[in-house]
Amino acid sequence: MKITLIGASGFVGTRLLDLLHDAPNYKLKNIDLLPSHFFNDLTVIGDVRDQDCMDKEIAGSDLVILLAAQHRDDVSPVSLYYDTNVGGMEKTLNAMEKNGCKRIIFFSSVAVYGLNKNNPDENHPKDPFNHYGKSKWQAEQVLQAWYETHPDWNINIIRPTVIFGERNRGNVYNLLKQISSGKFLMVGNGNNKKSMAYVGNIVAFVKFMIENCSSGYNVFNYIDKPDFTMNELIAHVSKVLGKHIPATHFPMWLGMLGGYCFDALAWVTRKKLTISSVRVKKFCATTEFDASKMLKSGFSAPYTLGEGLAQTLEFEFVHPRTDDITFKTE
Repeated sequence: MKITLIGASGFVGTRLLDLLHDAPNYKLKNIDLLPSHFFNDLTVIGDVRDQDCMDKEIAGSDLVILLAAQHRDDVSPVSLYYDTNVGGMEKTLNAMEKNGCKRIIFFSSVAVYGLNKNNPDENHPKDPFNHYGKSKWQAEQVLQAWYETHPDWNINIIRPTVIFGERNRGNVYNLLKQISSGKFLMVGNGNNKKSMAYVGNIVAFVKFMIENCSSGYNVFNYIDKPDFTMNELIAHVSKVLGKHIPATHFPMWLGMLGGYCFDALAWVTRKKLTISSVRVKKFCATTEFDASKMLKSGFSAPYTLGEGLAQTLEFEFVHPRTDDITFKTE
């Protein structure tokens, strides 16, 4: 099977290439704007927004995995979200049709549901609040419309929650770093749950979909269950690192006051700081998503959430690093 990945030089794509490249029944290609740190021999430089490029590079493919996206909070101009996330989808589908390829796996996001929803499943109303979520939902709508006129295609959509793992530099890493430093301040009662996904599990789920979801239109939330509360997360970090982590709780109003002070400092210095009122609010919120459909699919995650966190902590904070390669996400 010839599999073409688009945008796989990043965090998730690199782990997916690592999982698939030794399989004798897969022939892989990665199309990306940037070279790959570990799989440059499989990578061609190309732009998902370039129709001629997509037409050429997708030729001969049996399956396309679309990861390319604008995802950071500070992308400017905002039209880039739609040019890449929506326009890139349209150009990919056109190229697939020209080349007779009828299978696609698309990485969407739980951001399509919006903020502060009550454990949404795949059928929950969509209410994205930012340009990233809006553009991902519009890309899904392009896929829905396409399937209506191409019912013989196989379209698979994954909506992952926040993904963490070794080498990632995103919100979960920043949180783990703060906790492990001993300078962590717990805001709120700590009983709020946080849905997360370990990168080793989500790439295994992609491989499961390649092998088991070969027909129809399928949508899956991906979350590693059961969710940890913030108190459970801190206790787990403490256990893995073998160090005492202070667990003093500060009321939310005090945390928000501190967040507003950092907002003012960021405005004065014109710098993006790791602490803000928005981050404090997100920290105290329950961010939980339903994964019942994925759990009933027959997929068995190779790691528990605790094991994924332990592997990440040991790689980042225990064992000496042999290189400085990291991937920045939100």
